[in-house]
Amino acid sequence: MRWSSALLLVLVLAAGCADGRTVAIGDVPVAVESVTTTPDASTGSFRVDCGRNESRHLNADNMVIAPGQRFGAHHTHEYVGNLSTNADSTDASLAAAGTTCPADDRSTYYWPVLRLTDRTGHDEHAPGGGVHGNTGEVLPPSSVEVTFTGSPVSHVVPMPRFLRAITGDPAALNTGRGRVRWSCTGFEDRRTDRYPECGRGSMVLRTFEFPSCWDGRTTDSPSHRAHLDFPASNGVCRPGSFPVPKLTVRVAYDVPAGRPYAIDSFPDQRHDPRTDHAMFVNVMPVELMDRVTTCLNTGQTCR
Repeated sequence: MRWSSALLLVLVLAAGCADGRTVAIGDVPVAVESVTTTPDASTGSFRVDCGRNESRHLNADNMVIAPGQRFGAHHTHEYVGNLSTNADSTDASLAAAGTTCPADDRSTYYWPVLRLTDRTGHDEHAPGGGVHGNTGEVLPPSSVEVTFTGSPVSHVVPMPRFLRAITGDPAALNTGRGRVRWSCTGFEDRRTDRYPECGRGSMVLRTFEFPSCWDGRTTDSPSHRAHLDFPASNGVCRPGSFPVPKLTVRVAYDVPAGRPYAIDSFPDQRHDPRTDHAMFVNVMPVELMDRVTTCLNTGQTCR
């Protein structure tokens, strides 16, 4: 008997751990992190509540990596913040749009949707969905946390308005450039690059940590990465770059027990959890970004 590649993919996803891409959270070792802070550290935090995409802002665009290309992501993204973000977005259009964030923060925060793969999705025959090999019921987030923190070794400088940022890599199976953190609520000290199996009362957790060392000159670059880099393991930015507020986005999902799930991906990346990624465009008013920076540099906890 011969099986089509599409049917094999469905069977693999439904089999859960059969392909080795899932792991029980109790089998994940506790992570050990030790970054020494200095007297110049910016120890504050600033939380922005942008909701959890209750309006269901979804599309298969990626204005950072594929500007101007409709369905250029080849998978579906989920958004909080700016209500207008799509392939045709520009600095001017973002600045004029509405937002789900407070204090006139019109920034856009987005990442691939997570799907229950044993169900038929609303977009089975649409671009970004079944047309690009992403099938299943899109599961809305139960919570989204947007937080900015400082540097362990220095004060931070404000992000420039319209700065674009990427974390992770949708082509990680080819590039080896993945930067993912999967976990379960209540087990945040256990981190994996596989799909976690969470126990009763615990939610699947995706954590996106963005680069925080800016080149001091540009808001974008041809690679969409070179202008903004990650600090070294000791928290120090490379020479010629400047520490800016570090963005972390945590997205939690109430995945029904025993149900197979996966993120959207490029077709050739096979929904691998290592390809998880997120994007951000800073459209905060300058005054709000100054508030964020002051909060971090003075060690406060702010919202």
